[in-house]
Amino acid sequence: MDIKNNTANIVSVTRVFVAFAAIGLLYAETMPAYIASVVLTIIAFAMDGVDGYIARKYNQSSEWGSVLDIMGDRIVEASYWIAFAVMGWLNILFPIVCIARAFTTDGIRSVALSKGMTAFGEKSMQSTAWGKFICASKFMRISYAVAKVAAFVLIITAYIPDLNLEAANIIRIVAEILAWIAIIFCVVRAIPVVAESGKLFNDGK
Repeated sequence: MDIKNNTANIVSVTRVFVAFAAIGLLYAETMPAYIASVVLTIIAFAMDGVDGYIARKYNQSSEWGSVLDIMGDRIVEASYWIAFAVMGWLNILFPIVCIARAFTTDGIRSVALSKGMTAFGEKSMQSTAWGKFICASKFMRISYAVAKVAAFVLIITAYIPDLNLEAANIIRIVAEILAWIAIIFCVVRAIPVVAESGKLFNDGK
């Protein structure tokens, strides 16, 4: 593989393993491990912006890169929701909704890809202004990303071993509110994908 011309894709894949390391540290159940987990979580989500920046700056954008980026997002997000639910920190509905939404949107997008369309960019399957805004606008994408990373970081912080109980309870409440905001974003951003999917299955076009 040509590393120089695939830097963005390498970052997309690497961030998955950074997230796995962050989640793995939660089972150490020590303060240093949890602090390291918080740092790695921030890095993993920051890398999501880095791969896009590299792709645009060095002209490495491609359909394959788009697929890798979305795939990385799905794996990272679902892994955190599942881990938090398994540890009893969040309701099991969070990972269920996240995974159900991922299967739905990615199934539709796979059909779009077979017809030469992508999730984002010039060949985006979203043809309406509202669909493009909800799915692809910087405002929505950044807002969703910030809600997720803030929720994940605060959830981990709330359960740091030996953390002051009063502080932990306050952080936990804020984290759960942000988790709900993030999962609502998750669902809302799937609506245009489903709503505009009819054209993909119209044999007359």
